[in-house]
Amino acid sequence: MASFQPAYRQAAADGRLQRQAALARQALAECRLCPRDCGAHRLESETGFCRTGEAAVVASYGPHFGEERPLVGRGGSGTIFFAHCNLRCTFCQNYEISHLGQGDPAAAEQLAAIMLALQAMGCANINLVTPSHVVPQILDALCRAVEDGLRLPLVFNTSAYDRVDTLRLLDGVVDIYMPDFKFWDAPIAADTCQAPDYRQVACAAIREMHRQVGDLVIGDDGLAVRGLLVRHLVLPENLAGTAAVMRWIAAEISPRTYVNVMAQYRPCGTAFRTPALARRITAAESAAALEAARQAGIRRLDGGPATWRR
Repeated sequence: MASFQPAYRQAAADGRLQRQAALARQALAECRLCPRDCGAHRLESETGFCRTGEAAVVASYGPHFGEERPLVGRGGSGTIFFAHCNLRCTFCQNYEISHLGQGDPAAAEQLAAIMLALQAMGCANINLVTPSHVVPQILDALCRAVEDGLRLPLVFNTSAYDRVDTLRLLDGVVDIYMPDFKFWDAPIAADTCQAPDYRQVACAAIREMHRQVGDLVIGDDGLAVRGLLVRHLVLPENLAGTAAVMRWIAAEISPRTYVNVMAQYRPCGTAFRTPALARRITAAESAAALEAARQAGIRRLDGGPATWRR
């Protein structure tokens, strides 16, 4: 994969990146970028469900060594954690960031500088964490970062509560989509994140992501360069509907989808409001979830956190 070039560099060369960035910025005037459909006038500092105005808010950034193996390598995944969220699950493990908004506003120039700093640190990619509500700001920053030599794969690390029209602004820009398919049943989605339409939205979004980038491609060095990687957080008492999610992925996306069935759930935030979520999952629940993925026909299952060390 020595000849790999991230998609956004070609998009910048032919002017498509700049055009899509301009279209995305216009959408902030009356924001309907996500399924919340707020209509907030974000260019005038009005905020909607995501509580974010014109500027993206960055909570933290740096090399992350706990991501999936194909994202880490020796230098770590170059994560940028955006504050606020358009889903806001009650049990979010980044509750202080997603709900409380810890972080600092970052202009496009600052966000571009962060991307370039991560590259200089030797990170394997630029991993945009909770990016759905700041797509215009990301595209604007990317235009600037490309001019200064950014060349790492771009990872869109999302809850999958994404509008297809917004994802199309990222077509030919994002290299790796990493959605977390969270729930199958409407009642739990309604209870934990006020999104009873979550399954329908996520299915449409993941279809579009796969249409754009296909199955995950991993280079000779073990690092992902392009494609779809799906996460699924196992919840207590099968509240996530794991077996149904896995069957859908295998049948409707691809049996070669790279999937991480995550066993790391712990009660955070206001999870206790849903009694079943007030405990960690058991070893038996974790094993059953993995078996459900295998029974569905999923064979590319992530092996856990990478073991590389600097």
